[in-house]
Amino acid sequence: MKTPLLALASALLLAACGTPLRQIDRTHVSENQDSRVQYLILHYTVIDFDRSLKVLTTGGKVSAHYLVRDNPPQTYQLVDENRRSWHAGVSYWAGATNLNAASIGIEIVNAGFTDTPAGRVYAPFPQKQIDEVIALTKEIVARHNIRPDRILGHNDIAPGRKQDPGPAFPWKQLADAGLIPWPDPAQVEIKQAIYQIAPPPDLLWFQERLARIGYQTPQTGLLDVATREVLSTFQMKYRPSDILGEPDAQTAALLDVITTPGGMITATPAPAASAQRSPY
Repeated sequence: MKTPLLALASALLLAACGTPLRQIDRTHVSENQDSRVQYLILHYTVIDFDRSLKVLTTGGKVSAHYLVRDNPPQTYQLVDENRRSWHAGVSYWAGATNLNAASIGIEIVNAGFTDTPAGRVYAPFPQKQIDEVIALTKEIVARHNIRPDRILGHNDIAPGRKQDPGPAFPWKQLADAGLIPWPDPAQVEIKQAIYQIAPPPDLLWFQERLARIGYQTPQTGLLDVATREVLSTFQMKYRPSDILGEPDAQTAALLDVITTPGGMITATPAPAASAQRSPY
């Protein structure tokens, strides 16, 4: 603790150097504010833990706020939540762009996919690792009050350019944990039966519904490459058994339910077993 004489000497020295003393009053705090963090973006690394840690912390020009190891499951914080990490790149969701500035990124150690003669094979996520991701996500969401519809995959905000976290990532478990809404399966079943016998919606309908959710989607009425990539990305989350990007009856049913008020269910985590309707 400075003595009065030492404090006076310091003040005189600063004044002599031309640096004025200035105090900021921080006793008045505005009610009109919230967190700068509006989105939570999930990724997979494609490489093992040691290489992931090196790339994300050294000169690779890419980073993330958190890295979740696979074996053993462990969370590593690499960037403070109040600072911007370089994880999203060129990105878009529901009119917002360049999401690095308003998001937290979680990288999950996972091998990604391998192309084989039988097709593309995605690596599974160990359950304990998913449990760690869910626990971390809950903490981040609670700190920043992130909306459920803004917990996204890297592929959601950059379809075609990015695949992660891929169709092997169990989004339904995040829904069961109450973190994201999920299409009501009873409503999806009814809609799918209708679309299987009725004339299917045209391509512009699919494009409009995808854009309504938040995806950057062409509005051409054509099944072009960009539209197929967005359809495939949507299917990775809600129908991972078939991600070919075809505008089929089940995909139409999912889009219809998701974009209809009352179509999404938000689960109430244990100990409560009931479900509540979400306005999303």
